[in-house]
Amino acid sequence: MGRSHCKETAHRAGQDVGRSCILVSIGGKNVMLDCGMHMGFNDDRRFPDFSYITRNGRLTDFLDCVIISHFHLDHCGALPYFSEMVGYDGPIYMTHPTQAICPILLEDYRKIAVDKKGEANFFTSQMIKDCMKKVVAVHLHQTVQVDDELEIKAYYAGHVLGAAMFQIKVGSESVVYTGDYNMTPDRHLGAAWIDKCRPNLLITESTYATTIRDSKRCRERDFLKKVHETVERGGKVLIPVFALGRAQELCILLETFWERVNLKAPIYFSTGLTEKANHYYKLFITWTNQKIRKTFVQRNMFEFKHIKAFDRAFADNPGPMVVFATPGMLHAGQSLQIFRKWAGNEKNMVIMPGYCVQGTVGHKILSGQRKLEMEGRQVLEVKMQVEYMSFSAHADAKGIMQLVGQAEPESVLLVHGEAKKMEFLKQKIEQEFRVNCYMPANGETVTLPTSPSIPVGISLGLLKREMAQGLLPSAKKPRLLHGTLIMKDSSFQLVSSEQALKELGLAEHQLRFTCRVHLHDSRKEQETAARVYSHLKSVLKDHCVQHLPDGSVTVESILIQAAAHSEDPGTKVLLVSWTYQDEELGSYLTSLLKKGLPQAPS
Repeated sequence: MGRSHCKETAHRAGQDVGRSCILVSIGGKNVMLDCGMHMGFNDDRRFPDFSYITRNGRLTDFLDCVIISHFHLDHCGALPYFSEMVGYDGPIYMTHPTQAICPILLEDYRKIAVDKKGEANFFTSQMIKDCMKKVVAVHLHQTVQVDDELEIKAYYAGHVLGAAMFQIKVGSESVVYTGDYNMTPDRHLGAAWIDKCRPNLLITESTYATTIRDSKRCRERDFLKKVHETVERGGKVLIPVFALGRAQELCILLETFWERVNLKAPIYFSTGLTEKANHYYKLFITWTNQKIRKTFVQRNMFEFKHIKAFDRAFADNPGPMVVFATPGMLHAGQSLQIFRKWAGNEKNMVIMPGYCVQGTVGHKILSGQRKLEMEGRQVLEVKMQVEYMSFSAHADAKGIMQLVGQAEPESVLLVHGEAKKMEFLKQKIEQEFRVNCYMPANGETVTLPTSPSIPVGISLGLLKREMAQGLLPSAKKPRLLHGTLIMKDSSFQLVSSEQALKELGLAEHQLRFTCRVHLHDSRKEQETAARVYSHLKSVLKDHCVQHLPDGSVTVESILIQAAAHSEDPGTKVLLVSWTYQDEELGSYLTSLLKKGLPQAPS
């Protein structure tokens, strides 16, 4: 079998949760998986370094397609920069919900960066629109032909609305890229699922590689208790979230709790985005879980009674309140403004419900920093309580192992995680599944050899002939088939040699084997031949034995001739020749004659 290879470059996702952008070369095709930006940087480290692909010319010539797994900015934030500013005109694949939500988050982010912070060298609103024109939306489990050889297929990933895992296939080689996924269903989304597709390589995120998270119910109880206690003592609770995903999950949780305990403190949500978000949840209701789909007929779970739109002025209102504000890592925007206002009061609390990238305010306060240097050299003292509760929709170590078990890959590659944690998971995967596991650093390339299997069709005639021999094929005992391998229209066929000659218009060659047998016999050659004839006639009663006029003897297609020995007159040489088909009979006759002839009466 030929050996080909699959090359994978973790090109800003290796041992880093900052952003994802991975290059895969498979069967001569180049695919970019995700095109994210880093929230912790404001300089050129924010976007992936595309000069790695090519330093001159447009990227279209080097990439066959781009796949975006879901709408989070660390997976799609660099897309307009990549397609409009660096230059890429090929297809960009994503699911329908991702296609709808992605431009909203990109525009929202652009507003913060350009309009509020006045940053230069950033994409414009028009670029976002032009970039989205290159998008091809895909359905789950739909096989999409990118070109004659490259095909992709999306699977449900949970995590956030519209998140998908992608299978990329070229010929008999395949790679599965998980993006971010969640193996446990939650209040509004189902669990990730993939069939036993046995890819050559599974590329999986490993954000929570070492954590086996405690039960969700305990975390939710904890969360409600902390919110309740803060509100009861007249404090304000800030929950920084990204507009879609965990936000809806926690809103459903608080809404039901407020209803049950009959609390009066107001709950607010950053305006604008929520209405849009909930609009998309209604639109893509099929992407949510069974329970929501069932209750949707009576009422929409996303139309909240207790949760109102937030106005900037409300932040200064006295008394308790709960506010969901974007973005989730406190690196900019409304959540950061509210945090600055409330940070000085120990009655208040900020609950960080997800992962925070290094460099963000969220990461700093979670690391225990209580004095923060803000813009304009002013120092903000943090007196409010800081809590971290993982409501993150990533798979934990158990979930990652589950997925590897489901897909049964030949090799696993870990990305989107931290080196130390990945090492632990790598060992676990290698021990349990006995497959190679890789964890490349940013910019590092991993090359994997693959052994492509080549399918061969078998002609009906040949199969019938085999079956006629009465041997039924069994899965445990592979059978050897004899036939001629011909290649037609770039596919292989195993056929009988007669059919092959007919199809290829060739004449058959006869191949004969000749063996010499020495006999002690001083009589003439004709007499020796006559003795051979009568001996074989008496031994081989079931075969047609003939003595021909020229003195030679035949048994079926086997020819026996007697000749004189060049040096010893008392020895005769028998030449036994047969065709390939009569191999067995030929061998039998040779061994029979080697034993000699019965003594003739003198």
